[in-house]
Amino acid sequence: MLKQRFIEVISEYDSSAAETYWNEIETAYSSPGRYYHNQKHLRDLFAQLHHIPYEWNNFSAVILAIAYHDIVYDPLQNDNEEKSAILAKDRLLAIGASPDLTAQCLTHIMSTKNHESSINEDSNYFTDADLSILGSAPETYKTYSQQIRQEYSIYPDVIYNAGRVNVLKHFLSMPRIFKTNLFFDKYAAAAHINLQSELTSLS
Repeated sequence: MLKQRFIEVISEYDSSAAETYWNEIETAYSSPGRYYHNQKHLRDLFAQLHHIPYEWNNFSAVILAIAYHDIVYDPLQNDNEEKSAILAKDRLLAIGASPDLTAQCLTHIMSTKNHESSINEDSNYFTDADLSILGSAPETYKTYSQQIRQEYSIYPDVIYNAGRVNVLKHFLSMPRIFKTNLFFDKYAAAAHINLQSELTSLS
């Protein structure tokens, strides 16, 4: 499970900080207003990634990225990834984590900004898993889209819908939403249908 793996990674550098760091993560992802970007999202990401037939370059960095990639989440701001990366960097520097582990973790976190193809294949698998909800069953996708709307409930429909349409068009315009063949084959077709369906409903 994610908590156990996270604590193992942190404990390699400072076992006394591991539980404290995890408690901080649990608190952040349990905060009010997180209807989708919550602990379930973290568990789903881990479930998508920890058994795939791929030889990771550094899975410890992926574990950390799963935990920290949305730790800062404010729908009113557009720099959540940067702030999440800064927080992760601060925590890893504090325990003397290796520069490579830290750099890889930050690369993965920042890759979720635009979900574009990366020269880092670990990042490609990570962002593909992050987007796998797009290719879920129609009812699951509908629940996801409703949860995102709840997270942005401060905005009236006219503003939210315009922004959401831009997001949907961005994904639909990508040459490949999923960069890896594994996730492309599993989710791409359904993702296109789900995205187009939501776009139609908002247009």
